[in-house]
Amino acid sequence: MTQNVGKLDSLIRFLLGLALVMAPLANIPPIWSGAVVSFGSMIVGVVLLVTSFIKFCPLYRVLGLSTCKLQSK
Repeated sequence: MTQNVGKLDSLIRFLLGLALVMAPLANIPPIWSGAVVSFGSMIVGVVLLVTSFIKFCPLYRVLGLSTCKLQSK
């Protein structure tokens, strides 16, 4: 797996993922009271957290995108 998620992208994914996992638990705002919305939000949040930690996004690979800076050898 070649890394394709850069530092800023990883930070944004981490913060957004954390918010999507925590919001349904805190029920803030009340829109998270529905089971489907709550579990959907948590699943998306976990996916964002995982891609943030492993620095690889399968969707970026399919689309041919990368937010990593090229490293000179």
